[in-house]
Amino acid sequence: MTPLQFTFSTAFLLGLAGLAFHRTHLLSALLCLEGMMLSLFLALSLWTLELGTTGFSASPLILLAFSACEASAGLALLVATARTHGTDHLQSLNLLQC
Repeated sequence: MTPLQFTFSTAFLLGLAGLAFHRTHLLSALLCLEGMMLSLFLALSLWTLELGTTGFSASPLILLAFSACEASAGLALLVATARTHGTDHLQSLNLLQC
């Protein structure tokens, strides 16, 4: 494993660990997801550059488009949750209530 691959793997795992262990606010969960998507985007971009083929050149852009959609949906949920519940704490959300 090259140092560059180790760096991207570590960045992804740190984002995953932050998402798993630091779940107090919805905004911190969204930031961890964005860090994971950023590390995946950079790793996929460098992987397509290392291969040198044009067949995989659209993959990072597709991942970036999905990341932007995920971020916009997450922020919309954050605003809706803050308006209805008054806070963005994940403990205040109850799936059993309508």
